[in-house]
Amino acid sequence: MDPSADRKIVLVTRRTRLEDLIAKYHTLAQAKFYVEHLGADFLDYEREHAAYVLAREQAGRALEQWPRRQTIDRGFLTNFLFARTDIVVALGQDGVVANTMKYLDGQPLIGVNPDPRRYDGVLLPFRSTDLPSVLPEVATDRRPFRAVTMAKAALSDGQALYAVNDLFIGPRSHTSAIYEIELGQRKEMQSSSGVIVSTGLGSTAWMKSIVTGSLAISEAFGVTGKPPPYKPEPWNTDGLRFAVREPFPSQTSQATLIAGRIAGKQHLVLRSRTPEGGVIFSDGIETDRLDFNSGAVATIGIAEREGRLIV
Repeated sequence: MDPSADRKIVLVTRRTRLEDLIAKYHTLAQAKFYVEHLGADFLDYEREHAAYVLAREQAGRALEQWPRRQTIDRGFLTNFLFARTDIVVALGQDGVVANTMKYLDGQPLIGVNPDPRRYDGVLLPFRSTDLPSVLPEVATDRRPFRAVTMAKAALSDGQALYAVNDLFIGPRSHTSAIYEIELGQRKEMQSSSGVIVSTGLGSTAWMKSIVTGSLAISEAFGVTGKPPPYKPEPWNTDGLRFAVREPFPSQTSQATLIAGRIAGKQHLVLRSRTPEGGVIFSDGIETDRLDFNSGAVATIGIAEREGRLIV
């Protein structure tokens, strides 16, 4: 038997907005009443759900041709152990692909767009109907992929968190975090609403909004000279970008080390001075986080693993 046929296919799915509403309000009728009471279009929820269910069924039929297969909800990713030879299929949106990739270590990841009319799908080049032809090519390593650099935050107590798009280090709520920040020979105490560390893939997301807002504020306050256009990093970049949100200079805090690049094997080091409520989370998933309170030290740099997105 062809050894490639023995590779396990793992399908990662998510609940639709309609399924989330039914889980919260117990019945379809109550979910519909809630949405329409707020003046929203319940039919949009139903269309989205129908498209996703159809794509999920099509993907399931494609997987029936493989002896070893498994389907998991993305909510179980934190406790799921992927084998080195697994092939992973993530059934969109882009966030599902990113959230899945950070738990992988070189396993091929296929992003499937369940509804191209609804989602642009930067990370979703395939439809569920493509899987019967794509899976055999991936299983025999005949399909190209794009390498994706990931970020890693390692705490002094041995805990670690990976990111495909970005890491957030800061307060859990709308307060200020107090910490010491160090990059190379530069070090200072800061008070801010948090630090964003972006990968190449994430440089078109949160980091772009921070830079865009900063440039607009500078212009509004009369800073002269047109800045160069913002350029995102390549997905396989050999560095990370960081930016400090709303740094506040005072008698005990500085605001000079507020943006830069973490290159190659370099690390950004943060030492928390926040008594409680400090967190580190990645890719916008606030429930998947590390506590970052007084005494904790976070070392942030390029991860030792990389993502592989099939194209």
